[in-house]
Amino acid sequence: MIEYKVSKYPHFCVIGLNYEKADAKTRGLFSLNQSQKSALLEDAKSQDLDSVMVVSTCNRTEVYGFASQVETLINLLCKHSNGDTITFQDVGYTLIDDSAINHLFSVAAGLDSQILGDFEIISQIKSSFNLSKKKQISNAFLERLVNSLVQTSRKIKNQTQISSGITSVSFASVQYILDTVEQISSKNILLFGTGKIGRNTCENLVKHTQNKNITLVNRTKNKAEKIAGKFNLNVKDFSELQAEIRQTDVLIVATGAQQPTITKELIYPKKELLILDLSIPKNVADDVADLHNVSLLHLDHLSRMTDETLERRKQCIPKAKNIIEAQKEEFYEWLHTRKFAPTLQAIKSKLQTLAEDEIDYQSKKIEDFDAQQAEIIQERMIHKITRQFASHLRYANGTTEEGISWLEKMFDLETESSS
Repeated sequence: MIEYKVSKYPHFCVIGLNYEKADAKTRGLFSLNQSQKSALLEDAKSQDLDSVMVVSTCNRTEVYGFASQVETLINLLCKHSNGDTITFQDVGYTLIDDSAINHLFSVAAGLDSQILGDFEIISQIKSSFNLSKKKQISNAFLERLVNSLVQTSRKIKNQTQISSGITSVSFASVQYILDTVEQISSKNILLFGTGKIGRNTCENLVKHTQNKNITLVNRTKNKAEKIAGKFNLNVKDFSELQAEIRQTDVLIVATGAQQPTITKELIYPKKELLILDLSIPKNVADDVADLHNVSLLHLDHLSRMTDETLERRKQCIPKAKNIIEAQKEEFYEWLHTRKFAPTLQAIKSKLQTLAEDEIDYQSKKIEDFDAQQAEIIQERMIHKITRQFASHLRYANGTTEEGISWLEKMFDLETESSS
């Protein structure tokens, strides 16, 4: 990436792990909450790293950034999560430059999701970039790339059917409930946790189950109350969690705790109880499944789609890839211009100096000379000339380096830069 003049470091890197090689427990070790993401970015900034961004969802945790070597980013992830480098070497992946960019486009397009066509990831990417920007550890390259990813996602969603049917874990969980629980509209549903997945699940529950007996519990009650107010639902204190669990029919757990919050001790079902754990790491202890009358499913199970739906979506992949290629071409065209941006800036400065000298000369020679009007014409002419040079460098038959060398000699820029 040095050749594009977008960073002082040689490579744009992606390091991470996802559902393909890392199970839910392992993904949980490397997952990062908001405070951990912030701490990682602050640490990266203190190390003078360039343009670092972190994405951590139920299906993946990835760190993007410019670095001399990928180990720098791996060490950052392990330092701020519960993972370690040995485990990462077993289940993680590292990608550099073009491969890293290709990977990000695939992720943003929903082609690399556990559920093909899941577009929830793009909002995570946008939020992650906003955090990096807030921490002042992003550059023009990353901003342009994220904008390209957002446009890619939007076009694929609007121009293909790849997101038809189940598009997210939150909807998959509600679909499973609809398919499994009889007379769901009359059952008691308890949602524990009101983070992003919890909010989305809540919205899908209200929309698709027609159930009025939905109760929300969150450690921070006012967060649950905000969501409950929107849908006119019940809210209970965290201290009432056990009592609520023992009278519910369906328990959905979407919390962000690092250890299981739902254990055997909290559950004493006298009737059938379905538990869906949408958390990473798991927030329902595995041995809960041993309890009589309890059915426990983790999000990995909910992410599996029917072969029919999957095949229908797979038919949209070629069109989605064509959209990706078009967007990537635009991004690389912009990136390519970074090679000659300093040369164009130097030419512009040279032309401005020549024009200012000429305006000064003419203002002394011509009576009633309109310097203000001359400056306006000067700016327009310089802009048109530099645009012509930019077009030549972009589409010249020879290499960009040859074009840059030719312009530097023409305007004596090499001599200036060396003096």
